[in-house]
Amino acid sequence: MTKSATERKRVRRAPSGAGRDLSDNRSKQPVSKKDAYQVFSEKVRDNKQLKSKWAIMQETRVEYFRGKDFPVFLKDHLEVKEVLGEDKDLDDEDIINALLRKNLIVRCDRVVKTLRPGKKKLSSWPVHLEIHNEQIFSKEDAFFAWTFMKRRALWQTILSFLWPLVALAMCLFPVYPYQVKIVVLYSCAGAMLFIVAILLIRAAIFGALYLILGKRVWFFPNINAEETTFSELVRFWPSKEDGEPIKWTARLFYAIVSLLVILLLRHHAPDEAARARYQTKVSNIIDEMLEWSPKLALSGMLEKQQPANATERSPSNGTWPGSGEEGADEETMTVDSDGFENKDIDDDGSAA
Repeated sequence: MTKSATERKRVRRAPSGAGRDLSDNRSKQPVSKKDAYQVFSEKVRDNKQLKSKWAIMQETRVEYFRGKDFPVFLKDHLEVKEVLGEDKDLDDEDIINALLRKNLIVRCDRVVKTLRPGKKKLSSWPVHLEIHNEQIFSKEDAFFAWTFMKRRALWQTILSFLWPLVALAMCLFPVYPYQVKIVVLYSCAGAMLFIVAILLIRAAIFGALYLILGKRVWFFPNINAEETTFSELVRFWPSKEDGEPIKWTARLFYAIVSLLVILLLRHHAPDEAARARYQTKVSNIIDEMLEWSPKLALSGMLEKQQPANATERSPSNGTWPGSGEEGADEETMTVDSDGFENKDIDDDGSAA
């Protein structure tokens, strides 16, 4: 009994310090691992080699990637796994399951699971997502959305403060000096003309190659992308074509439609007189916008107010006060609409 009591006391006393140390180690270990996985997640998300898209999930805009792309990314970028420390040797499935347990990502599923009319397969990048019931890694038609806020770069913070100034500068455009207005107008018009010209040229090349050779070739393939790097934006040559070959019946149909559209536009094109009128009207609008100034606007308002003031000073019956019926033969003064003084003329034609 004494020995057992002594052992109980030892058991009660020994774990007190050991339990505290163990709890401290456990509390520290997850924090360090969480920080490592957090850094790993930020590095993976900032790396543009892992292809990702934006979608709507429960009225929230999220960034997501496909499950089949994640192992390929880790295989090509082993340096990213070095951030995990001791866990860098884990399998890709174990790493992404750890991210799921730490709520750094969430597995999603497509909302629309039925094929649309005329489609042979579902979209590779759905626009609407929902949370999946099973939060485990999968490669087959699985999507994973980031749950943490992306770290904002310094230039983005600076731009967020500059946007209100840009909006204010746009509102104050009418009061700019004439030379500044010319620079702004031609710069914006030149940039817009350049973008529209590129879009028309690439569309014309795509249509010609589609109808003649049956190829789908989009030069500058990322020019309409919402989020991409500058190197990808200016990439001229498109990637390798993927998809089924184009049927000759489809090419013939679109060729006939294109020919009909061209003939219709040519038939309803404006003549030279109408074009000149449109050009004159647009030129007048641009000239009025460029030549407008606060001084001219104020002077115009003053000119409009002068006839009104002259009308208020003149009597309503056309004669000045004090000239009654008895003094009809006397000299009376009236003021016409132009502000000039006129004398009344007698019946014999001489001035009164």
